[in-house]
Amino acid sequence: MAPATRLFNGSHFQVKEFILLGLPGIHSWQHWLSLPLAVLYLSSISTNLLIFITIWKQPKLHQPMYQFLSILSVVDIGLATTIMPKILAIFWFDAKAISLPECFAQMYAIHCFIAMESGIFLCMAFDRYVAICHPLHYPTIVTAYSVFKATIFMVLRNGLLVIPVPVLAAQRDYCSSNEIDHCLCSNMGVTSLSCDDRRHNSICQMILSLLIMGGDLTLIILSYALIFSSVMKLNSAEAAYKALSTCSSHLILILFFYTVIVVIFVTHLSGRKNPLISVLFNVLHNIIPPTLNPIVYAFRTRDLRLGFQKLLLPSKKNK
Repeated sequence: MAPATRLFNGSHFQVKEFILLGLPGIHSWQHWLSLPLAVLYLSSISTNLLIFITIWKQPKLHQPMYQFLSILSVVDIGLATTIMPKILAIFWFDAKAISLPECFAQMYAIHCFIAMESGIFLCMAFDRYVAICHPLHYPTIVTAYSVFKATIFMVLRNGLLVIPVPVLAAQRDYCSSNEIDHCLCSNMGVTSLSCDDRRHNSICQMILSLLIMGGDLTLIILSYALIFSSVMKLNSAEAAYKALSTCSSHLILILFFYTVIVVIFVTHLSGRKNPLISVLFNVLHNIIPPTLNPIVYAFRTRDLRLGFQKLLLPSKKNK
């Protein structure tokens, strides 16, 4: 497909839209993957909505830990919805074209929601740290107002810090090919088409990744190091197990979230040899966590399961 172009600076042509080709190397049969992806997307939306509504309607769940979980559900819905409708449109309707403003908007949203998810995980780690290491001060330190302030801070932090990523990408000169061998507008995928130097984009993304994701992960590790140190000092094995059980769901999701990020980084470095693996991991990282998060919490949190029962089976409420 010939690139759609427009006159730029009166001298040469600039593309006015990108073409998202889909999954590298399997374009002819990638539409068969639309069914499992659609199931994952619908599961993500429905389960996260269920968690959000359950926490909102059940007074017993109006606690900081569950309030952070409800915020995580909203972020997960936003992350999945940022990419999945376009991916399904590519697979089902061959709607591969995307305008430059839409592409850069998607790029911003992806970075913002992923950074928000990392930030909420940090807030949840701090919540568990205070609850286990300073239980007597927990009601005064972690309050509904502190949850509100932490959420506003995370929204502002991530919403502002990731702005340079799409802005720098939009300033590149796209004057040749407009075909991206990807399902979404990733920063590296888009800027690889630019005709000028894109080192500033790569450096900016690396700095932001280290600052946001690296900073969050460092503080999460520190929080859990202090938690494990405090738990090891407990005389009762039962008390230690009970304390750690409140962290198990959070730890599972954190390990999955950051492990996949590392895998994406490693596969990106070898992307020229295995572009399909790199793109596939990138797509799955934006849809698997929103699907997995509510399932893990639903299975491992008794109060949440009881909340589901009261919401979905009100007739059994008082039995």
